Amino acid sequence: MNLPLLALRSLLLNLWMATTVVPWAIMMMVLSIGIRGERLFWVAAGWLRIALFGARHICGIRHRVHGWSHIQTLHARGQRVILCSKHQSTWETFFFPTVMPRALSYVFKRELIYVPFFGWAMARLDMVHIDRSKGTQAWERVASQGRRFMEQGMWMIMFPEGTRIRRGRVGRYKTGAARLAVATDTPIVPIAVASARCWPKNSVIKRPGVIDVSVGPPILPAGHTVESLMAAVESWIETEMRRLDPEAYAGATEAGRSHASA
Repeated sequence: MNLPLLALRSLLLNLWMATTVVPWAIMMMVLSIGIRGERLFWVAAGWLRIALFGARHICGIRHRVHGWSHIQTLHARGQRVILCSKHQSTWETFFFPTVMPRALSYVFKRELIYVPFFGWAMARLDMVHIDRSKGTQAWERVASQGRRFMEQGMWMIMFPEGTRIRRGRVGRYKTGAARLAVATDTPIVPIAVASARCWPKNSVIKRPGVIDVSVGPPILPAGHTVESLMAAVESWIETEMRRLDPEAYAGATEAGRSHASA
């Protein structure tokens, strides 16, 4: 497909999301006067389905999931879960709430709640927005709110690299998810997502294709230190990324490692 056509389709997707998010966000803010928690989360997930509908039918972006049985088993057991995902694009942040059987609580940077309409609506949900510059205070917020939301039946979701990482790169895996897992005796489910080949970071061009999502077996915190638990999560995700998208990692070296800021 030629570049002008890709650019046009990408522009149409952006227009689709922009024009649909405004009324949906207003509806959410009005509804939040009377409903909160899980009920409001599923309302929000409705708009994410609309956005992904646009991605599929305007830009030709589809998905394929591997290892879904791990999610089904954990849900059937009523198990608390911390999802840890590779983060290459906006796509996966939209995708997970539309397919997971539980309401999700994201840990994300506080600045996002100031984004007009989208951020204002997010601020009404049971999510953990943190000021990264506050260090210990930020962690205490994750620990206290994360424990509370999990006790309410929600699953936590964190992107341990902290920001979107370019295709074929590896960010610095932060230990927040592992610290929460050890503190609450909650398994971590690692997830590899090869989304950058269709929806690259900082690119206005979206490309048609299939995004592979691979869900790994839960990694239990028992017997692990915080560091060894995070290392096990990183090892599974990065090994799986190379299986899902081998051409992106061809010739990759440690020198090419992309360290995310704290």
